[in-house]
Amino acid sequence: MKIILPGLVCVALAGVLHAAPRQGVAPTTGIRDATPRVHAIVGARVIPRPGVVIDSGTIVLRDGRIESVGPAAKIHPPADARLWDGDGRTVYAGLIEPYAHIGLPDAETQRQRANSHWNVNVLAELRAAELYQPDAVGLKGLRSLGFTAALVVPASGTFHGRSVLVSTAPSDTRSTLVRSDVAHHIAVKNPGTQRATWEEVTYPGSLMGAIALIRQTLLDADWYTRIHARPPAHRAPPEIIDALAALDGALSAGDLADRELVILEVNDDRMLRIAAELSTEHGLRIALRGGGAEYRQLQRLRSLDVPVILPVNFPPAPDLSDPEDALAVSLASLWHWEAAPANAGRLRDAGVTVALTSEGLPKRADFLDRVRKAIEHGLSADDALAALTTVPAQIFGVADQLGTIEKGRLAHLVVTDGDLFAEGTQIMALWIDGDRHRVNDPAHLDLRGNWTLQLQLSTDPPLVLGLKVKGKTGDASAWKGTVTEDSLEIKVGTLRLEGQRLTLTFAGDSLGLEGMLRLSARVSDSLLAGVGETPLGIDFTWQATRAAQDTLSKAANDSTATSDETAIKPLLLPFPPVSFGFAGLPEQPRAVFVRGATIWTSGPDGILQDADLMVRDGRIDAIGHDLTVPSGAVVIDATGKHVTPGLVDAHVHVGAMGGLNEWTQAVSAEVRVRDVLNPYDNRLYRHMAQGTTTVHVMHGSSNPIGGQNATIKLRWGADVEELLLEGAMPTIKFALGENVKHSNRGPHFTSRYPQTRMGVAALIRDRLAAAREYGEQRQRDSSVRRDLELDALVEVLASERLVHCHSYRQDEILALIRIADDFGFTVGTFQHVLEGYKVAEIIAEHGAHASTFSDWWAYKFEVRDAIPFNAALMHFVGVGVSLNSDLSNYGGRIHVDAAKAVKYGGVEPEQALHMVTIEPARQLGADHRVGSLEPGKDADFVIWSQSPMSSYTRCEQTWIDGRRYFDLETDGQRRQQVDTERNRLIQAVLADGETN
Repeated sequence: MKIILPGLVCVALAGVLHAAPRQGVAPTTGIRDATPRVHAIVGARVIPRPGVVIDSGTIVLRDGRIESVGPAAKIHPPADARLWDGDGRTVYAGLIEPYAHIGLPDAETQRQRANSHWNVNVLAELRAAELYQPDAVGLKGLRSLGFTAALVVPASGTFHGRSVLVSTAPSDTRSTLVRSDVAHHIAVKNPGTQRATWEEVTYPGSLMGAIALIRQTLLDADWYTRIHARPPAHRAPPEIIDALAALDGALSAGDLADRELVILEVNDDRMLRIAAELSTEHGLRIALRGGGAEYRQLQRLRSLDVPVILPVNFPPAPDLSDPEDALAVSLASLWHWEAAPANAGRLRDAGVTVALTSEGLPKRADFLDRVRKAIEHGLSADDALAALTTVPAQIFGVADQLGTIEKGRLAHLVVTDGDLFAEGTQIMALWIDGDRHRVNDPAHLDLRGNWTLQLQLSTDPPLVLGLKVKGKTGDASAWKGTVTEDSLEIKVGTLRLEGQRLTLTFAGDSLGLEGMLRLSARVSDSLLAGVGETPLGIDFTWQATRAAQDTLSKAANDSTATSDETAIKPLLLPFPPVSFGFAGLPEQPRAVFVRGATIWTSGPDGILQDADLMVRDGRIDAIGHDLTVPSGAVVIDATGKHVTPGLVDAHVHVGAMGGLNEWTQAVSAEVRVRDVLNPYDNRLYRHMAQGTTTVHVMHGSSNPIGGQNATIKLRWGADVEELLLEGAMPTIKFALGENVKHSNRGPHFTSRYPQTRMGVAALIRDRLAAAREYGEQRQRDSSVRRDLELDALVEVLASERLVHCHSYRQDEILALIRIADDFGFTVGTFQHVLEGYKVAEIIAEHGAHASTFSDWWAYKFEVRDAIPFNAALMHFVGVGVSLNSDLSNYGGRIHVDAAKAVKYGGVEPEQALHMVTIEPARQLGADHRVGSLEPGKDADFVIWSQSPMSSYTRCEQTWIDGRRYFDLETDGQRRQQVDTERNRLIQAVLADGETN
């Protein structure tokens, strides 16, 4: 007996339906299940793995696994198999969703299940295998896209816990777990704090805090394993912390390949650097879950050589229809809109292994459309298929079970009516563990397109008409039809498809048949045949076939998509990928000769008139009069110009991301600004374009003891590693006063200790004492737990890290000096220090420096005694004084602040320039490289149109390491290029039409 089943034909062979029983431990209730579990799909187009095609193949499934696969001529179905006709169908290995958050309890419940660690964001002991409950709606959505398995990942906190690989079979089937504890998951991002009051605030509250938490937790886990394996005889073993124990397998195995997989969630491509550092520092075997802009970091990813799970949540085109609104859309966001669809293709072209996830899409149902778009932008169809099958199977360690159609693999299959990535293709059914699951009813045929109708009326020959059917894939209720004869168009009244029965009505008046014609037919994909009735009640027969061009189009869709792949367009993005980015670093000439300038050396030579500056290989070679121009030198005629060292700003808050205040704790010495340096911040370019070449990027002032700062050169166009100024002294931020005791913060900030200035001093003393004890213990006993917070403070006590302290009032300045004296170190620099003039002699005697403002006052109560003479008064008693910008909108104009020291206090102009060159360089422990023009130092210099003390002067050229990073002429060209590129992209957006 032949039974027509939706999409495939099944032949039930009586007498041979004996199948091996399912394995289980529960006792049988009632009659045992003897449902046949042997199937053979015959005559289908089979894609066993990406790049391999069997045009007419047979797949035999037995007891949930693939028994055999091959050409139909060679593979004969066994006698006990249920046969499925695969004619017109294509079969792929089941797709694997590599990152899904389904079937798990809410975040609060997850935190309650994992509470062994002091920090609520460390939930490493969570096991999705224990929490997972099949989500019928979520699983159905995944099945509709062809996913037969999915990695279920907890989503709470920073350390999410361990994932589980599940099948997407309906929840009423047998166990759906494929593999437990597939990977540990760590999010390299700020988890955020959503608490209403201070008592509920949780650490961390910044990106750099999250990175510090990750580092400390990994160190703790390694220590925890060692200390429990061999507990010291002189000390009790530590408490039981399940979160740390859970991480043992990711850290302790001898060979990297044997360690448990760690998937790092890196939603921002700038954090790929941190992922690489974590992997190297802690010996992690990692994969990455990206954010969609990894094309910006191709070289880093290529060298990292790990698989990347990519979202396809390409940004929608912004609404640029209003020219004024368009001004708010950055060039960087326009570039990303254009480049994002090619992200996966570019990574594959660079040799990076990629998988694709539907997670993150506003509508998961759009996933295959997005994959199709990635293919249109250069990802090959084979790589797209691999990204959904073989690659995730390999990442998750189940390549011997899933990802291909091979003997012995789990019977996970996708059955389609055409090429998987062709527009209009429908997923007809899935096989999961050998069980068939219908996805789309084959009766819902796609009748959209052009047809040729033949109505066999009383006339002979038949009336030949055209029929156009339009609408959305799979939604027959929304289809619209038009009947045509030459130029005549008649709107179809009723167009209804129920199962395989089509009903059609249209007006016949224009055809000489006054009234409505009614037609019905039995349908197939390429033929409509049935009966109709004229307005006079006369019956007739009719049929319709697809128009020739439509048949060709469908045939093309059914063929493999690899023949229509689009070549990836060259990536012309600068670095950084923002306005004024560079196509490459500026050339470094072997020699540069600046002739005839007034040179402010900020060194022993003072100010030289009509002098020359010689640079060789990025360093100052000579300064003087009538120097000889070397052969091949770049010569700059600076007659009438002024040349100074590159300006040094000892206090800025630019060039970083994710927050520069780890405000959730009073002490955050473990966090590092270098971890969150942002080479894409075009404020770095603006500062450099105004003569600043070195800056000190500082932690904020919310903590008595804050984080570790970073000294960088403004090498615009370089990544973080090249921005950092090698050889500069490490520094740390301390802070005193209103900010740290939470004055004026409102009623929710009245409980964090300290709340008084006395408490601030007491806390600093206590942490320094703890650091001293910790350092001594670590020297005696290597088993003492490493503490990143105390490590930084040990460096302070050893004078290996300079303290830069936010301060205002004289009493607090004196208090910190006394604390430093008691602990045997010297405060490096008092920042702001607006009452420094009151205690300048004591600051000088202690040996500290001061970095202040020129003329800021009265912006809060504790600065009410600030005066513009502060810098001059401290300078005249021997304090090394610098002037800084602090706020980003003041950056780049610190030479004007230096001139104010001439006005307020009568500082000599040469000494005033020192306040923005050599003095801040000394404060950063970088004066051996920058801050003055002396032979052997870095060739960082600025050419000014007039004296640097003039408010009318302009920075005409900025040189760093003997490379010209800025000049006015080139800057003008870049501005024109930015405008031209913006206009090109705006037109592309408007032409695309898919606005947000």
